[in-house]
Amino acid sequence: MKRRTAREKALQALFQMDMSGMTAEEALVNIYEDAPSDEYLDSLVNGATDNKEKIDGLIRENLEKWSFDRLAKVDRNILRVAVFELLEVNDVPNKVVINEAIEIAKSYGDDQSGKFINGVLSKVNSMIEEQGEQGGL
Repeated sequence: MKRRTAREKALQALFQMDMSGMTAEEALVNIYEDAPSDEYLDSLVNGATDNKEKIDGLIRENLEKWSFDRLAKVDRNILRVAVFELLEVNDVPNKVVINEAIEIAKSYGDDQSGKFINGVLSKVNSMIEEQGEQGGL
């Protein structure tokens, strides 16, 4: 599975979890249907889920004039996947992670989602670089 596809499917799984309260395992079963599992997709969903408090904290710290609870569920989960990747995935440049999140936001979010995601992730990335937190969950 291509990484873009894995990111999109991770968004779908996290969205299902937000909407229905299902576990990561249940959401992944729904996403896969009868397709073979994918290690990258599993790591995105489980990583974003297992580290949700820290990830959400970083998102909250970097929102301007916006409350975390008012974020659209799609945008919130795109941010969760991307922040997890920024922190933990060392073989993908941060610029690529941010660009992928923006493109997914343009497809799944509203007209302003791409710009919003770009702004938040750019700030999160700057914070991570300043603190040297990559690989730090």
